[in-house]
Amino acid sequence: MPRIESLGHVGIYAEDLMKQRDFYTRVLGLTIADEDLEERGMTFLTADKDREHHEFVLMKGRVSNEGDKVIQQISFIVPNLDDLKEFHVRLKEEGIKIDRIVSHGIAFGMYFFDPEGNRIELYVKTEFKVPQPLGDVIDLSESNDELMEIARARVPVN
Repeated sequence: MPRIESLGHVGIYAEDLMKQRDFYTRVLGLTIADEDLEERGMTFLTADKDREHHEFVLMKGRVSNEGDKVIQQISFIVPNLDDLKEFHVRLKEEGIKIDRIVSHGIAFGMYFFDPEGNRIELYVKTEFKVPQPLGDVIDLSESNDELMEIARARVPVN
């Protein structure tokens, strides 16, 4: 049977393309790989253009009623806990309310909303195999070693 290797990219519609473009580049640090703002109203974004041309696409044209939920969440991997902690500071400086910060055992996740109300997760993978769902609330002011112990403690004993 053929198989899927991995997710290639996700595209979402934006009501205010330029506001979303600013958020994902300036605040989250994605790079514009290509864009056509005039004709198609599209911006192709990447975390690493040498690895993948784009992982995320913004396209003008979202039309929804207030309160509509069309996206469950968009998750971005960050390399380590120090980066997650730096994003935590950056988001607070931008006035972005953090919804929750948790240990999933398999990862540490920080959840918040972009300017158009889409739920975003930034997460760091761990080496631990922990059944899901799990979401132990954590405090990023704890040391990286302390946080890793929280995740490790959820590994099932066989």
